[in-house]
Amino acid sequence: MTFATRTAHLKPEGAYQVLARANQLEAAGRDIVHLEIGQPDYATFENVSNAGIEAIRTGKTRYTPPAGMASLREVIAEDGGNRRGIKFTADEVVVSPGGKPNLFFPTLALVEPGDEVIYPNPGFPTYEAMIKVAGGIPVAVPLLEENNFSFDLAAFDKLINERTKLIILNSPSNPTGGVIPLEDLVYIAAQAERYNCWVMSDEIYARIVYDGLTAPSIAVLPGMKERTIIVDGFSKTYSMTGWRLGFGIMPRELAARVDLLLTHSIGSTAHFTQFAGLEAVTGPQGMVDVMVAEYQRRRNIIVDGLNSIPGFSCQKPQGAFYAFPNIRKTGMSSTDLANLILEKAGVALLPGSSFGDYGDGYLRLSYANSVENIQSGLEKIQKAVKEFVVG
Repeated sequence: MTFATRTAHLKPEGAYQVLARANQLEAAGRDIVHLEIGQPDYATFENVSNAGIEAIRTGKTRYTPPAGMASLREVIAEDGGNRRGIKFTADEVVVSPGGKPNLFFPTLALVEPGDEVIYPNPGFPTYEAMIKVAGGIPVAVPLLEENNFSFDLAAFDKLINERTKLIILNSPSNPTGGVIPLEDLVYIAAQAERYNCWVMSDEIYARIVYDGLTAPSIAVLPGMKERTIIVDGFSKTYSMTGWRLGFGIMPRELAARVDLLLTHSIGSTAHFTQFAGLEAVTGPQGMVDVMVAEYQRRRNIIVDGLNSIPGFSCQKPQGAFYAFPNIRKTGMSSTDLANLILEKAGVALLPGSSFGDYGDGYLRLSYANSVENIQSGLEKIQKAVKEFVVG
């Protein structure tokens, strides 16, 4: 078969490939510890689930406006603005089934073939995929471990130019857990204004931060609201991955264009799911705090455990729920070591190279799992490394 060249570069996400292999091993009788999938192990909060169930029971199963119910857009605008210290309006909000449409569609609306798009590497694989689908040229900026995995600003300076249309940020980051500090955002914003670029700020993990930190948004800086697309959603904060509910906040003219792309693609987000989202935003927030505190406890356990493994060195992530240990001293590539750990130790995790070339030399482990499973996984990894790598 012959397919359009715009899809020729697409490949599966590494997490799903590792999950498929782990499932094969489980089907063959192996006991596998799953640290590969970036999904909260908490059930959706009870009040949120009940709101979705009640919505179905009372017939909230119809079409909605493509950009989402007005009531949901209004509370997202209010809540999103209050949390960031800026004012948004409902017509700047676009609701979508998951966060990815609000990554893809603004990119399609803004990027012409040949435009350059700067994105973080290691970073979420969808960034590079969507840039190429739009016909853009992906330009990778390395994230520096010595800078808590923020941008390499010296490299950024050399890469940004008059052909740059869009800069993609992700803070806190998948896969590194790094948070971009305000002073770096100020620098990036100045360059975005100098070269008249748009900025896409993926803030899906913005409320999952530790040690009293916050993850500042570039949109709050002077002159940046007018050129920034904030991408956020409910999957991580409210443990709603399967509900498929996300949103973007962007200038209203761009929101109107993205609304048209939604109209002619997915139509609208599920009606009852939006009612669950309405309850998530307006209901009690205590469970979010409980969940984040537990993630911080798990983070400390997994980082301490990884640092006790020969050849491993792991910073404490500032946000999200991923540990990103440096494994270069083992002498193995990320892919080879991740495969060895899965096959020999029965622990599913991801090679850093799944997130781009600058991720080689690292592994990604999700600690959105029980302490018992994390400790079991660490013990198995340490045993396999001592036996097969440094033994």
